[in-house]
This record gives sequence, structure tokens and C-alpha cells, in this order.
Amino acid sequence: MPLADQLVREIDDRRDDLIALTQDLLRIPTLNPPGENYRDICEYLARRLGSSGFQVELIRAHGTPGDCEKYPRWNVVARREGTGPGECIHFNSHIDVVDVGLGWTKDPFGGEHSDGKIYGRGACDMKGGLASSIIAAEAFLAVCPDFSGAIEISGTADEESGGFGGVAYLAQKGYFNPERVHHVIIPEPLNKDRICLGHRGVWWAELETFGEIAHGSMPFLGDCAIRHMGAVMDEMERTLFPALAKKRTEMPVVPEGARQSTLNINSIHGGQSEGEADFTGLPSPCVPDSCRMVIDRRFLLEENIEEVQSEFMDILKTVQGQRESFRYDLRELHRVLPTMTERDAPVVRTVARAIAATMGRPAEYVVSPGTYDQKHIDRIGKLKNCIAYGPGILDLAHKPDEYVGVDDMLDSAKVMGLSLIDLLTRARDLDLPAEASK
Repeated sequence: MPLADQLVREIDDRRDDLIALTQDLLRIPTLNPPGENYRDICEYLARRLGSSGFQVELIRAHGTPGDCEKYPRWNVVARREGTGPGECIHFNSHIDVVDVGLGWTKDPFGGEHSDGKIYGRGACDMKGGLASSIIAAEAFLAVCPDFSGAIEISGTADEESGGFGGVAYLAQKGYFNPERVHHVIIPEPLNKDRICLGHRGVWWAELETFGEIAHGSMPFLGDCAIRHMGAVMDEMERTLFPALAKKRTEMPVVPEGARQSTLNINSIHGGQSEGEADFTGLPSPCVPDSCRMVIDRRFLLEENIEEVQSEFMDILKTVQGQRESFRYDLRELHRVLPTMTERDAPVVRTVARAIAATMGRPAEYVVSPGTYDQKHIDRIGKLKNCIAYGPGILDLAHKPDEYVGVDDMLDSAKVMGLSLIDLLTRARDLDLPAEASK
């Protein structure tokens, strides 16, 4: 029987194990913020992967944003060496999940299995992908114990809040050095027949406008910072938003609306702070002397960061020319440059072949509208041969009643396993499983 067919059969036989593994991961509530139970899930993964012959490290990202004794930023990296020299393929998944939110009809940390779906916060984003990569690796080891090279699996912290306590920290420590790791697959939920080549860029900034406090009954004696911010927003509506809508990219960004430049007003806070939840009194009458706005600008491969910043500065200069008392402070919060792996990169070609073999149709190539941990592997690790590929429907991420399909996880595990065969054995001319050749 061809090696590829053996692998497919081995993964199908592990269906119950895949379901149980996914449920176990979902039942560890790794909420971020604040960063709960990171150590617990890393220890669980260490036990699981250690029993499969992986050498395991638990790594705390000391001093990174959010790291403290109450909520330490733990990561796990497991490596299984082959019987001979060769390349290393690394599967990286983040262990953190976002807040539950309202509207659930399922237990968000129950791992309910119903009608071929497993429900829970993080099911598709991305504990289902993590489970699929583990099953793929274990099945590969069962059918091909004498492989060349190495397999790595990591569970990393804080992707949902920038990844600085996870992949960024590991990249700084050399874990994604191209001399150590050669291929990276991040099992984010981009749909099982898609290869995600990269993502748009992001520039976050906080603008604060200033005024002068005065009695609310005599606003003419003060200077309203919120009105200044309103003037900024009016100018943005009048000139910046229409200009961004005209900028289009050749990147295959999904969904279609994200193929242009975008700007989101993430938050606005002006005047007095809101009272505690149990405060029932009224606010005092004051002219606000400060207003803060956080903007989230997503930009394209065809743009540069200096252009992005200057466009917003032009807005402020225009308002300053119109309002005599206009004063402001602009602070950059975060920047990530766009990244896109070439379609002829080795990991892209390999996964595309495995998708065709498993699904019986060509892979679709996409780019993510938002960033994920590829940014750190590219920018800090200097490793370009990286993609996102995994099970799950992107639109379900961060939603109530989030789920991942069991069949989708099995298919993705087969794609990952076939990729291991292609990269770590001599079977470079991949034998198509019987169902894919129809």
C-alpha cells in the first residue's frame, strides 16, 4: 500500500482520539486577556507530545507585555528528531482564546460534540488546528518512523493580543532561525482548502486632543476637547475614508471588502471617566479637557508605513489650520508591515499538492485581512517559508457558539501528514490517496 494511503487510513483510525484531544484543549479556559491557565495547557501538551517521543521545553516569556506572577506567559515547544539529517517542519498554534461574550447556547468550555461539530471558545481559532497538527504528526510517526529531518510542534501565548509573549519572544530567542527550522505551518482557520500566504499591514495609533476644563453651564469659558476630536473625525469622513476606498491591492485578501485600505475607529474616550458599575449618581458639569481616540489602520503591500502615517498627519494639519486652539498628541501603539509568502515557496507547493491529493481540487490562495503570528516569524525570525493552513471557518472566529467540524479537522490532518511525507521522506513524488485520484 502506498505510504500516503497508509497515512490517510491511520488518521481516519484516530478520529475518536482527535475528538477527545480537541475537547481536552477546549476544557482548559486559556482566556486572553488576562492570560489564564497557560501553564496548564502547556503541561498537558508536554505530556501528550512527550509520550510520542518529542523532546519538550516549557518556556516563559519573562518581561513581555502582560507577563506577571499571576499570569505568566508560558509556551511549549516540542521537537522530534528523525533518524537522519534533513529539514525541519514546524507547526505553530496559539493556545490563547478571546473573551466568551454574550449569545452562547453551548457551554463555551464544555467541548460539546454534536452533529459532527465540536463547540467551544477557541474551537476553530485555533485549538482544532492544534489538535489536527498533533494527530497528523503522530500518524506520520506511526507509518514512517525512519524519516529524515525533524518535526516541531509549538503552543504559544498571546497571539490574540499581538503575540509578543509567544512567537515574537521565541523568534527573538532563535527558535525560528532559518538554519534551525525550514518550513512553518500555522493552523489558523482559513478553511481546509485554502493556503493563506500572509496578511495586510497594521498601524495602531492613539490621538489625544486637548482643551480647557470649565463649568458646563459656561462652555464658552473653556475649550471642548471632544469638539476638537469631532473636527478630526469630520475631516477623516470628508477626505481620508474616500481616499482609502480607492486604494486596491493585488494581494488575494479575503473577504473582498478587505482588498482595499481600511481604517477602524477602535475607541473614543472623552471627558470624565465613567463611574463604577454600582454608582447611581450624576456626572458633574464640566467641559472636557481631553479626548482620546484609538485608530486601527490596515494597509496593503503596495503602501509603505511612511505614507500611512503622513496621510493621517495631513488630517491633523488641516484641522490645525481651521481651529486656532487645536492641540493634540499622537502616539504610535503598534505597527506590522504586510507580508506575503511567494506561491512558489517550498511549503506552499507542498501543502498545495497535499490539498489537491486530499480534497481532489486545487488549493485556493488567500491573504488574511488581519495579522497573525506569521509577522513575527518573518520580521524577527527572518523565515519567509511560512504559511497559515488549518481547519475551521474563518467567519466563526470570536463568535458565540464557535465550533470546528470533525471532518474538516480530519481532512486538514491528512493535508498536514501528506506534507510531512513530501518534505521528510524520499517520497517526493507524492502518491495520491485513492479517493483523491477520482
